[in-house]
Amino acid sequence: MAARVILRPADRCRWDEPVRIAVRGLAPGQPVTLRASLRDEKGALFRAHARYQADADGLLDLERAPALGGSFVGVEPMGLLWALEPEKPLDRLVKRDVQTPFAVELEVLDGHEPDAGRLLGRAVHEREFLGPGVRREPVRAGRVRATLFLPPGAGPFPGIIDLFGSGGGLCEYRASLLAGHGFAVLALAYFRFEGLPDFLDDMHLEYFEEAVDFMLQHPKVKGPNVGLLGFSKGGDLCLSMASFLKGITATVLINSCVSNTVAPLHYKDMLIPSLGSDPGRCTINESGFLRFVDVWDNPLEEPNHLSIIPLERAQGPFLFLVGMDDHSWKSGFYAQIASERLQAHGKDRPQIIYYSGTGHCIEPPYFPPCRVSVHTVLGQAVLHGGEPQAQSRAQVDAWQQIQTFFQKHLNGKKSVPSSKI
Repeated sequence: MAARVILRPADRCRWDEPVRIAVRGLAPGQPVTLRASLRDEKGALFRAHARYQADADGLLDLERAPALGGSFVGVEPMGLLWALEPEKPLDRLVKRDVQTPFAVELEVLDGHEPDAGRLLGRAVHEREFLGPGVRREPVRAGRVRATLFLPPGAGPFPGIIDLFGSGGGLCEYRASLLAGHGFAVLALAYFRFEGLPDFLDDMHLEYFEEAVDFMLQHPKVKGPNVGLLGFSKGGDLCLSMASFLKGITATVLINSCVSNTVAPLHYKDMLIPSLGSDPGRCTINESGFLRFVDVWDNPLEEPNHLSIIPLERAQGPFLFLVGMDDHSWKSGFYAQIASERLQAHGKDRPQIIYYSGTGHCIEPPYFPPCRVSVHTVLGQAVLHGGEPQAQSRAQVDAWQQIQTFFQKHLNGKKSVPSSKI
C-alpha cells in the first residue's frame, strides 16, 4: 500500500467529535476513491464512498477537497460518516451498547468507482460513546428503569433526563455523549423494558416524578432543578413533566407534539386524554413507506382541546427543535401552538429553531440520517423525511444548541465551545 491515511484525532475519539481525514503519498492529481464501512453490534454492514482527486503535491485533505461523486458531493469533511447507508435496506444505525466503540474502516483505492483498482491505504478509527472518565451506572430505583451517565470529576453536575419516542426500550447513546460535555444525564425507559409495560397504554406521570426525585437526590447532580430532553413521544411527556412536576427548569423538545399523544396520561386525580387520530388518514408513498403526518387530529379543534398540555404552568424556558421535512409530526405547527399559548398566558416565547430539509429523527452529529425505518412496535416501514446533507448540518447545529441551552439554564454559562464541522 503506497498511500498513508492520516486521522486526527489519530486512533479514537467520541462519536460526536469531528475527525480530520487526509491521505498522503498519492501522485499529483491522482484520482482515488475513499470508502468507509462499519458493522453494528448485530453484524449489519453500513458503507459510504466518495471519489476524489489528489492535489498537485499528492495530498488529499477532506477539509479542502470536494467529493466529485459517490455517496455525496462537495466539501464534506465528515461525509463518509453521515452518508453511511445500510447494506440491507431499512436497517438503521443505532448504538445498542455504549460501552464499546464503533470501528470505522477507511480505505483508499486507486481510480474512481466502479473502476477503482488496487488498495492504496487503510486505517481503522474507533468512535466511542463513553468519553474518557465518563461513568455508566445502571439505575433500578423503585420503579425507575434507567441508566445514569456521569462526567469525570467530583461534581456535582447539571442534571438532564433524556426520553426517546414510541419505539420504547432504553436508548443510551444520546445520554452517554451528553455526559461527555459535563452533564449528569439519566437515560430513562418508560415501556418495553425490564418490567415496564409492553405497550403505551395508560401512562402515569408519577413514574416520571420518581425519576426527577432520583436525580435531585443524587449527590452528583447539581440542584435544585434538572432539565429535560425529549424526542417525538418523549417530547410531549417532557412537556407534561415540565407542566406538572416540581424541580424542572429547562426543557428541550425535538420534533414533538404540543398535545398528549398515543395514550391517556394520569397524574393524581388529573387525566389528559390522548389527541385523537385516524389511521385511515395514513398515506403510503410510491416506495410503499407509511407517512403518518396527517393521522393526528388538529389540537386547536374543539374536541381536542383537553389533550393540549398546559405548558404555561411550567417554571422554566423551552427550546423547540423543528425539522421542516418531518413526515411523522407537524412539528412546526405544534411549536407555533406552544408559542402562542405561552404568550397568551403572559409567558415568554419559547426558542424555536427550524431546520429546512430535516426530517423527524434529529440525532447527535454524524449519525446517518434516519429517513426511513421499521417501527419497532408497528413492524412496518415508516417515512421520517429529511435530505442527508441538510440533515447532517442540522444535527451538528442542534447538538450545539442543546448544550448551550442547558449550560445557560442549568449551569449559568452563556456559551459553550463550538464544534468544527
